[in-house]
Amino acid sequence: MFEQLFTPNPDAQKPTSIRPRKGVIIGAGQVGMACAYSMLIQDCFDELILQDIATEKVEGEVMDLLHGMPFVAPTDLKAGTVADAGRDADIVIITAGASQKPGETRLALLGRNVAIFKNILKDVVEYCPNAILLIVSNPVDIMTYVTLKITGFSSSRVIGSGTVLDSARFRSLLAKELNTDPRSVHAYIIGEHGDSEVPVWSTANVAGMKLLQTSWENLSSKEREEFNTIFERVKNAAYEIIKRKGSTSYAIGLAATDIVKAILRSQERVLTVSSLVNGLYGINDICLSLPTVINETGILKTVNLVLSDTEQQQLLHSAKVLREVFEELKL
Repeated sequence: MFEQLFTPNPDAQKPTSIRPRKGVIIGAGQVGMACAYSMLIQDCFDELILQDIATEKVEGEVMDLLHGMPFVAPTDLKAGTVADAGRDADIVIITAGASQKPGETRLALLGRNVAIFKNILKDVVEYCPNAILLIVSNPVDIMTYVTLKITGFSSSRVIGSGTVLDSARFRSLLAKELNTDPRSVHAYIIGEHGDSEVPVWSTANVAGMKLLQTSWENLSSKEREEFNTIFERVKNAAYEIIKRKGSTSYAIGLAATDIVKAILRSQERVLTVSSLVNGLYGINDICLSLPTVINETGILKTVNLVLSDTEQQQLLHSAKVLREVFEELKL
């Protein structure tokens, strides 16, 4: 119909068969759409499928995004399911699940979300058996572990968004106190993405200069209070946002995009994702967050972070909290 608009070049060569980067986002709620929008404008995928049980809504979301394609790098975007992705999908991102209510802890979401995941993962295993799975749904550490057990996938291919966002919040708040760019602040939150998460004060630094010039135990009560105030703001950030606007979305969308880029571009970047831990710090067979190197294979290796005695005990407590919750599940 539109052939007359173009003049073919008789010497043109057929394009080489470069395999497109292909992804699926399951769940087109606020978090899923924040992920989709962020990944589209940062040119993560050549093909992206959005899946949701609310089929009309997801079709509308796709239409809206497609109208903006002239402003960004092209992506073949469509509504569909993992069955449409084929066996060569690179990444399946799961954001589906029940919404967190005001005052509700992430762990309280567990029962509802496990049932949802059982249905989702059956199709993922069948249609995308070679994909890396990125879990964003809360409680993310438990859901990452649930995914690992249900799918039987290699632990290197099942990744939770973990404390990537918590660490970003930590760096952001510290940067504000220090009046510097948060990208120049190096600090981690590890353990559970939730109430038992652990701030690693002992290694927090700016340009190699540690924020704590002495051990936590040797700080004055006033100094400890000041540091704890910052950490409490990090830990409670989601609750404060949910109280005001009903949900969090934009920042976790950006966090998930960073993880996806680290995988697709094989950046071997260190991010505090949630993954299976076996043997480190005396922790076994549980998913939680530690600084981890990510590349095209998924989890490449974990940084052997040197923790203070206090931090190690806090991490063990976080693992215990998660273990107790998982033992109550019936998979």
